Amino acid sequence: MKTALTIIFIIVCIALIFLILSQEGKDNNISNTLSGSTDSYWSKNKGRSRDAVLAKITAVLVVLFFILAIVISSKWV
Repeated sequence: MKTALTIIFIIVCIALIFLILSQEGKDNNISNTLSGSTDSYWSKNKGRSRDAVLAKITAVLVVLFFILAIVISSKWV
């Protein structure tokens, strides 16, 4: 059981690394922010963009990461 959880933990870690590195930075459109033209198609549809989906998947994997870390380190397994 502990071996299976450890393998799942490693897979989650690798997926988290990949997802975090594939996300764009927050200061990507600093020129738009300074000029005041932040009303674009992507800002209106922020929940459906690629970055929003990646952020949601990352949040789920982070929660799974912490749960697996607690379970593996506990005496339950």
